[in-house]
Amino acid sequence: QVQLVESGGGLVQAGGSLRLSCAASGRTFSLLATGWFLQAPGKEREFVAAINWSGAIVHYADSVKGRFTISRDNAKKTVYLQMDSLKPEDTAVYFCAAGRNGPLGDMNYWGKGTLVTVSS
Repeated sequence: QVQLVESGGGLVQAGGSLRLSCAASGRTFSLLATGWFLQAPGKEREFVAAINWSGAIVHYADSVKGRFTISRDNAKKTVYLQMDSLKPEDTAVYFCAAGRNGPLGDMNYWGKGTLVTVSS
């Protein structure tokens, strides 16, 4: 079993930066792909970024390419999402997820989310 806890959300002005962290428990974390997803108010959850177990393969949604960077530290069992040049439309609850099916496969484990609010 893997548990995920997100942190680092908050209120930031447009153009600013935030770094989200996702701390994991469980012995198999280093073997899992991990990803970040967002859910804006009144909308469905959508993909943001994902990274494979070693960190060698990353994927991004078109809307965040060039602004967000996903990374992981398996020794610390932590995944990060560096968010730069934030826009008001990035406002959402951000969820961390992990899975056994590769960075673009179904995720098996989910955190509870952290709220990011970007003011204009």
